[in-house]
This record gives sequence, structure tokens and C-alpha cells, in this order.
Amino acid sequence: MKVKIFLLLAIMLSMFVVGQGNDPLKSNNYVSQDKWVDSIMKSMTIDEKLGQMFMIQAYSNRDDKHKAYIEKMITEYHIGNLIFMQGTPRKQTILTNFYQEKAKVPLLIGFDGEWGLDMRLKNTFRFPWNMTLGAIQDDELIKETGRRIGEHCKRIGVHINFAPVVDINTNPDNPIIGNRSFGENKENVAKKAVQFIEGMQGVGVLGSAKHFPGHGDTASDSHIELPLVNFSKDRLDSVELYPYKKVINSGVASIMVAHLSLPQIEKNVNLPSSLSKVVVTDILKNELAYQGLIITDGLNMKGAANYNTSAEINMAAIEAGNDILLIPSDIKGTLNLLKASIKKGKITHERIDESVRKILKAKYLVGLNTYSPSKLENLDKDINRVEDHVLHRKLVRNSITVIKDVVNNIPFKHLEKKKIAYVSLGDDKGDDFLSMLKNYAKVEKVSSKYLKTLIKKLKKFNTVIVGFHKSNKNPWKSYRYSEKDMEWLRVIASECNVILCNFTSPYSLLSIAKEDIETIVLAYQNSKIAQELTAQALFGAFELKGRLPVSINSYKVGMGIEKPRLNRLQYTIPEQAGVSSEKLKKVDQKIDMLLKKKMTPGGQILAARNGKVFYYKSFGYHTSKKKKKVKNSDIYDLASLTKILASLPAV
Repeated sequence: MKVKIFLLLAIMLSMFVVGQGNDPLKSNNYVSQDKWVDSIMKSMTIDEKLGQMFMIQAYSNRDDKHKAYIEKMITEYHIGNLIFMQGTPRKQTILTNFYQEKAKVPLLIGFDGEWGLDMRLKNTFRFPWNMTLGAIQDDELIKETGRRIGEHCKRIGVHINFAPVVDINTNPDNPIIGNRSFGENKENVAKKAVQFIEGMQGVGVLGSAKHFPGHGDTASDSHIELPLVNFSKDRLDSVELYPYKKVINSGVASIMVAHLSLPQIEKNVNLPSSLSKVVVTDILKNELAYQGLIITDGLNMKGAANYNTSAEINMAAIEAGNDILLIPSDIKGTLNLLKASIKKGKITHERIDESVRKILKAKYLVGLNTYSPSKLENLDKDINRVEDHVLHRKLVRNSITVIKDVVNNIPFKHLEKKKIAYVSLGDDKGDDFLSMLKNYAKVEKVSSKYLKTLIKKLKKFNTVIVGFHKSNKNPWKSYRYSEKDMEWLRVIASECNVILCNFTSPYSLLSIAKEDIETIVLAYQNSKIAQELTAQALFGAFELKGRLPVSINSYKVGMGIEKPRLNRLQYTIPEQAGVSSEKLKKVDQKIDMLLKKKMTPGGQILAARNGKVFYYKSFGYHTSKKKKKVKNSDIYDLASLTKILASLPAV
């Protein structure tokens, strides 16, 4: 009988714990945390408390007038949080230190860094888009990416990074999510989101899962209008909310609420989800038992801003259950309206205290209880590290996906029998791709203004590599094939043995005829690294094991053809071969000395270790007459050096 009672109590206790949820803002040293929070709360006026609930946008590329405006908002309106937008890392760090000096309570600094600081700041590091990461099978690499991005954020004084996007992109025509999503498979999205968050929060930068309850199946952009998500509660619960359940369970510090119309959830079809008590309180806080920070998406976005006056929108966001209002307008009017509502009893002091306490707990969690300014020394070097480049290469290498290879074209074998042509389609360049291809074999770029002429030129080749190159500037750039590109690809594929290398979103393949294309390789982005590594992959420099993160007609999500590595050299950066870039600078210095002293007219150096070429440079001219520059593609007659160069590798 005692055993049964004990078991019943254990079950009831476990149900109680699950129902209560986990508090992701609770510090390991929660006694000191509560003491610090209580001490701040007791000294605050109502204006100071309300100020903690606003996060306004600051820029590091604007003039002193903007700087004075932000200072005024901090000192007069007690604004407690800033989100930095465009600028440079050094100027942002300087301004962060300045604004922190002016604040009575340290500021929580936010940032949109989904793929790194590059999303907002010049001369900073860029990791691949989430869609590219979605193709990777080793989720430890995703965790490492989150960690590196967190370290970069922390270095410039950012405490909360509004990432990752956990939207499940089930609509290929989604104009705003797309490449920002890990894909369409809810398990894959959830796993990668959890790993990313754990990596970032592990170094002390808060994560933020967005855009609740799910922006992945929309056909419009909430920056411009209020998108419609006409799904039942059951559908949302089984698909869109799935990643949120997982990240909540893993301890995500904050969740950002989207501006969406949810007619089957919220009766008022014109009310954005960010302002809906049903969405924010009933579903997120109560049903999902979420205790972390709840933040609206930018309230300056048309999806919210068109609903009412700025002050009314801001008050509705608080009434819905949000803790922080992101990029609100009319701060003064909002404060007056909120104080009047508190006086009338429409909003209680307890409701305000609930959010303020959570915000202060978050500030303690990121170390603002012992704030110190960020240092400027070695700043640029610290956020552009060699280790980041090594990781970037690993990410791209592990993402490259083969979805078709009916004649086993790749990796290329019997190069002596290959006559390879390269044709470039799209509106961006593929120079790095071609250059790397030429490191392995003779590859000729073939082009013409006329399709018939191009086909005629291609007749002498038995292998045609078609590179489709689109802008890699940001994940929103167009990825689609033009009518001309589609027609040219169709005709080329009908006449030649084609390997299509797609350097853009996999959704681009939805519009093309793929029947006559023998081989299709997805590189996802048109970066220099993606071009170089894809070229190496075609020749078998490393194995290919990426998986499709979204479905493309008959090519279903999760598919990918694994390709083996052949015994061919890889081309990489020194550190990936265990060599120091700094030490290699001495080689460059020696070369400069040789040229200046005219000890040689020029030359070429290739250095490799464990099958990895880490140094490959040409310098000077073929002769002292300086008529022909030395190029990496030059071939030399070894002549009397044959015996030495043939026997040396065997030693």
C-alpha cells in the first residue's frame, strides 16, 4: 500500500513539475540573483519600471543627433534595452559603452545576428544561412556555430541575439523566411535550433526563438502587411509549435512573437498575434508553460503598426502578455497611456512587476549585475578569427548535397579521358568555382551570346559543368532561374552530359526541367568558399553527405546521395592543415626578398600536408624581361631536376 501511495505521489509531483515548466532565466546562483533583482525593484519608480519594458533601435552609423536622442531616451524615459541596427563593430562598441554609462540600471543590448554580426555590421564574420545549415547531418557543427556567434556578440557587448529562426518553411514562396529557416522537417528544425541555442547560451548570450507561433507557411511579409496563417489549433500544435516545445524544454531564454493573423485561433482577424492574449498568454505562457522573456517582433513593422495608434498597440502588447516591446513608437504617449491604465486598474502593478522582474533576471544572467565596459583592443581580430574560417569551411563542406547522379558522374574519375567545359548561368559570378576546377584538370569556360553557337562549341566536350550563380548578398535575394536560363539549361542538358551545380536556394530547382540533367549538386550559396569546395567535391577531394532540407518536387526532404572521397588533394587554409598562417608570412617575405634582389624572376610554391594544400602561390615573371607573369596553372619542364624531385617525396 505504501508503495502505491509513493508511486501516486511521484506521478503527481512529476505532473506538477511539467505543468510549472522550467525557468530559463533562473541563475545557478539564484539566491544572489533574487537579492539583486529585489534591490533594484524596491528602488524603482513606476516610470523606471515601464522603461524597462522598451527596447528601442540604435544605430552606430548615424550622427550625433541620433546619439543624443538615444541618450535622452535612457536618461529621461528610463529605457532599459537597446537593439543595435546597421553600423560597424567598433563604433557600436564605443556607443554601447557610452550608453551604459548613462543608464541607472545596465542596459540589455539586443541584436539580429542570425548568421553572425554580418547581418547588421560591416567588416564582420558571416556564417552560412540556416537553410545551408539544415543540410548538415552533424548537429555538433550547429552547436559550434551558435557558440561562435555568441562569442562574437559577447565581444561587442551584445547580451541577447534574436536567433535562431525556428520557423518551419513549408511554403516555397515565403518571401521573408526561406533561407533563414533550417528547412521544412520539424524534427530537423527543432534539433538544429536546440543545438544552436545551447551553443550560444553556453557562452553567456541569450537566444531567442522566432517567430512564434510560426511564420514558415506564409505568402506575405509582416514587414509590409499582416500575413495570414489559416491553420487549426491541431495543425499548429503538431507542426509550427513543435520546435518551440523542444527549445522551451532545452531552456531558450526568450521567444519572439510574430505579427500574424490567425483566424482559427484569434477571433479578431485583424489583431496581430503579437497583440493577442490568446496567443501570448493562453498558448505560450499557459499551455506551453513558458517562463522566459517574451518579446514582440518589431512594432514598427506594418504587420503590427497598421492596427492602431502606436500607444494603443504598445499597450495591447503588454496586455497580451509580452515582456519587452521591440522597436516601439511614441514612447512618451505610451507611458502616459500605461500610467493612466494603471491608475484606472486596467493594468495592475503586479502585471508590470512580473515583466520587469523577468527582465532584471535576464540582466543578472548575462552578468549586468557586475557590468564592465567592452574593450576596444584587438576587437576586429577577435570577431574575425582563423578558427571561424575553419568552422565555416566545415559547415559548407558538410552541407553540399547530391540529389541526382544517374550515370555516376561524380566524383570524376579517369581524368585523362575527360574533356570538361564550364558554362555559367545566373546573374552572379562563378570565377572562384572555375579557378578551383582548373586546379584538378583542364577546364574550359565556354560562352556565347547565342544558344545555337554555344551548343556547337560544346560538342567537343564529354562533360559539361553548368554553374548556376545567384547573388549571395543576403538570404532574401532572388534565387529564381530566368526564362532564358531555364531554356538554355534545358537545351544544354538535352545535348550534353551535364553536371548542374546550383549555388543558390534549392527552391530554384522547382521551376526547371530536370529529366535530362544527369547530375545535380546543391551548394546552397554562391560564396567564395561554397564555389571552391564544390569544385573540389566534384573531383573527390572529400566525401559528400549533405541532405536536402526541403522537398523539391520528387526529391523529398532528407534525401541525399553520399559520394566517396578519392585520393586527391584538398585545397584549404593553413590552420585546417595544422599550419600557422602567421608563420607562413615569412615565406611571403622571403619571396619578396628574392624578387627585390633579382635572385629569381619569379616562381611558384605549392605546400601540402596530409593531403591538404595549404599554400599555393605564384609570383613574378617567367623571365627577367617581365613579359609573362607566373600563374598557378603554369606547367614546368622538370628537366635536370627530375631525379631530385622524383626521389624527395619517397624520403
